Amino acid sequence: MSDHKGRVMQTSIHVIANAARRDKSKRFRSLYSLFNRVVLGEAFRKLNRKSVSGVDSVTWKEYEENLEANLIDLEGRLRQKRYWPRFVKRVFIPKPNGKQRPLGIPTLEDKIVQQVAADILNALFEPLFLDCSYAYRPNRSAKQAVADLQQEIRFMYTWVVESDIKGFFDHIDHSQLLQMVEKRVDDRAFIELIRRFLKAGVLMPDGTLAYPELGSPQGGVVSPVLANIYLHYALDTWFEKKVKPRCKGHAVLMRYADDFVAAFRLHKDAAKFYKKLPTRFTEFGLELAEDKTRKLMFNRYDRFRSETFVFLGYEFRRALSRVGKADCVTTKMCRKRLHRTVNVFAQWCKEHRNRRIAWIMGMVKAKLTGLRNYFNLPGNTCRMREVEELFRRKLFFWMNRRSERKSYNLKTFTIMWKQFLYKKPRSQVNQGIQMSFLSSLV
Repeated sequence: MSDHKGRVMQTSIHVIANAARRDKSKRFRSLYSLFNRVVLGEAFRKLNRKSVSGVDSVTWKEYEENLEANLIDLEGRLRQKRYWPRFVKRVFIPKPNGKQRPLGIPTLEDKIVQQVAADILNALFEPLFLDCSYAYRPNRSAKQAVADLQQEIRFMYTWVVESDIKGFFDHIDHSQLLQMVEKRVDDRAFIELIRRFLKAGVLMPDGTLAYPELGSPQGGVVSPVLANIYLHYALDTWFEKKVKPRCKGHAVLMRYADDFVAAFRLHKDAAKFYKKLPTRFTEFGLELAEDKTRKLMFNRYDRFRSETFVFLGYEFRRALSRVGKADCVTTKMCRKRLHRTVNVFAQWCKEHRNRRIAWIMGMVKAKLTGLRNYFNLPGNTCRMREVEELFRRKLFFWMNRRSERKSYNLKTFTIMWKQFLYKKPRSQVNQGIQMSFLSSLV
């Protein structure tokens, strides 16, 4: 019976998605009825079983022990409109610039409901999202955005505007966001549910409570799709329908979350966009990060005066091909990201240097494999060799700090390094280790 209901739920989402693709102006009703125990159960199984618990300290395994009763109770509160999100636990993680990134951790039950809401919103808005948007979407990634930008700007574009939105997730205007959601949703109960998530109180580390008037906390399951919806109307459609038609030359936009790059054929078009961008974002309560926003020349006919820019950890530069006859755009791991990666690894070595060598080398191999998988675009081989060499030196340094007596000499350590890192693996590398390490560098 449960399997049958599960298939019915999947079919309902599939029907909504198909209808949304066929009619991009249609508004959908009766979405709130999808919050039944079968849908909630499917959402529960999608969640990360090892994620940090919220203010109620309930873990995935604890909730699973009495899953059916818990889902029935949750379904009843949703149907009777008695469901209210719990406080969001605020935690801070350090950023490379010395500042801290705020994260909001909902309770497990709130994550379940948010997962259902996110699935519905993705089905409705995915047909509307433009090709320039790469974050939090199926079959799209940051690496794909970098590769596509590299090919796009090779020939026709000579001016670039790179930008970053200051504290984007903390400054989303709730009323404007809900108006954007209502462009596809004609269900007052569903809109009210999204409103409650946005207005949920935040429990600060010092025990005080805050009730946000702006923002959607990073860490919430529904926050990524809400962020994409907000920037779809604030930036993407504005660029496609207003900026590009008024440009005299070619123009293109590439965006990953709140990081974006716009390229132009003519300086006049780039200057006009650069001037109007702050005003456009002010209308939506957003502010550009001045230290990360600039207009620069990227001219294939004047490589020596062309500047470099950074997008998603890659440094873009005009250069000649290996044979020296053709213009190309090289993409290398930027120096800032390289130093940040090595520093994070050095700290990890310091903390784990006393563990078993087989475990340490297995983790190192997973970290390097994750970096290679992301930074393996053509032209970045030398930079990755440099990262590997710096990793080797840092690990050698800290392995000899396990005790007062040195554990390895350089020759012995180099042999061990090569044996562990280049022997044929018996099984696939743990993808979770790779992604967790990469996410700590963002």
